[in-house]
Amino acid sequence: MNTHTISSPTSTFASTPHIVSRLPAVGTTIFTVMSALAAEHQAVNLGQGFPDFACDPALVDAVTHAMQAGHNQYPPMAGVPALRQAVSAKIAGLHGRHYDANSEITITAGATQAIITTILAIVHPGDEVIVLEPCYDSYVPNIELAGGVVVRVPLGQSDQPGSFGPDMDRIRAAITPRTRAILINTPHNPSATLWSDADMRALQDLLAPTDILLISDEVYEHIVFDGQQHHSAARYPGLAARAFVVSSFGKTFHVTGWKVGTVAAPASLTAEFRKVHQFNVFTVNTPVQHALAAYLANPAPYLDLPAFYQRKRDLFRQGLAGSRLRLLPSQGSYFQCVDISAVSDLNEADFCQWLTREIGVAAIPLSAFYGNGFDQRVVRFCFAKQDETLISALERLKKL
Repeated sequence: MNTHTISSPTSTFASTPHIVSRLPAVGTTIFTVMSALAAEHQAVNLGQGFPDFACDPALVDAVTHAMQAGHNQYPPMAGVPALRQAVSAKIAGLHGRHYDANSEITITAGATQAIITTILAIVHPGDEVIVLEPCYDSYVPNIELAGGVVVRVPLGQSDQPGSFGPDMDRIRAAITPRTRAILINTPHNPSATLWSDADMRALQDLLAPTDILLISDEVYEHIVFDGQQHHSAARYPGLAARAFVVSSFGKTFHVTGWKVGTVAAPASLTAEFRKVHQFNVFTVNTPVQHALAAYLANPAPYLDLPAFYQRKRDLFRQGLAGSRLRLLPSQGSYFQCVDISAVSDLNEADFCQWLTREIGVAAIPLSAFYGNGFDQRVVRFCFAKQDETLISALERLKKL
């Protein structure tokens, strides 16, 4: 009779294998740190970049109706046809460019997924991608995950502190034979500035003799102020032909937690995008897509958005006008940047921590949006909040 000795579980040494991080420089984000600090000190959190108010009840009802109508299984990989058609019609109406709903519009799990999917589809190891700083915090890790090389170009003019417009000479100087793409964002997070028509035309001329692709992050496209216009890459034939135009229903309809966005791109670019999309998310929440398709039949909610947020911007700016915080322009998005130089000698990050602990209002340092932590004594507030929230914050900020 053969016998076998079986080791008991307690006699086996257990160890978790070590892995080499794909993102060794990435830690806890400043947004998580500041939100935790705000909660600890019961501060008014104007650091978080999302609304604290409800969306239109009709939109929630539309989701409920879609669920009750049985729209609860996988939709087509590229998105519900009715929603893609609605997005195509919206872009044509606003920007004058027709995107084929079948081959040029894709519904994504938010803009962040859209951007990383685009980068994974087009960037090969060693390819260079130009990012314009300060920039949204997902851009650089996305490029690094694809094996690309990040080329950082600062926004603004060197002789104009607090300016954040694109400097085409700097961008031109950053282009090399290895440049694969450039990533732009307008309206801009965190600076709240807009690219002008002249800026977009200059970029079109700059890229015309190249094969450089454009990723145009336009998630705040409907939040523009003072009668200004959002200049989408879709408006410019030379840009649209090479661009992935990224948009967000979450930002537009106050439902950031739904994580639904869109990418519009020429058919050949979309085909490559969808190859990655089908394997990193496959498809997006079905009833929400049906609800958004129905809701888009009425353009008023997004056409009224500039006035809705401009009122909040003006309320916040008027409340700060008598303080020692110097207001920078807020042309678009739902952010307001301020220069803290007259208030404190602290650097941006330390000032935001002090402001949260001692004054009871949380903000975000602009240095968090730069790879080298560049500090220009500017912090960002978010005014996508209920009026009561903004008024409470302003009462506290009067102490400054």
